[in-house]
Amino acid sequence: MARYTCSFIVSVPSDHLLPLLVELLQDCQLDIQYHTAEYIIGREVPGNVPFPKLITVEVLIDKSKSTETETRMSIVITNEELPLHLDNYCRQMFELIKQSIESSRHWHLIESIAG
Repeated sequence: MARYTCSFIVSVPSDHLLPLLVELLQDCQLDIQYHTAEYIIGREVPGNVPFPKLITVEVLIDKSKSTETETRMSIVITNEELPLHLDNYCRQMFELIKQSIESSRHWHLIESIAG
């Protein structure tokens, strides 16, 4: 199983972050399966890649460390593909989603830490 993680600190209140993240993930061709005020699960829509390569994205919004102007969040992107090559499909999608978060016009990125 391929698995990639990253944490971010963005300059947006946590209450405003959830709808912005849902929109961002949908723009990345992900279907939102579940979400609460602090957690989102999105899954890639079948059809473009084989089932083992379909990615799942989990986003955790850490409200316990949020301030009025900054919010911490973490993403985990996985699929069932064995990461035999460094540039595998899960890694490519991780980079795409990470870049989308880092360059979003809806907030200013304060910090990004890849895991």
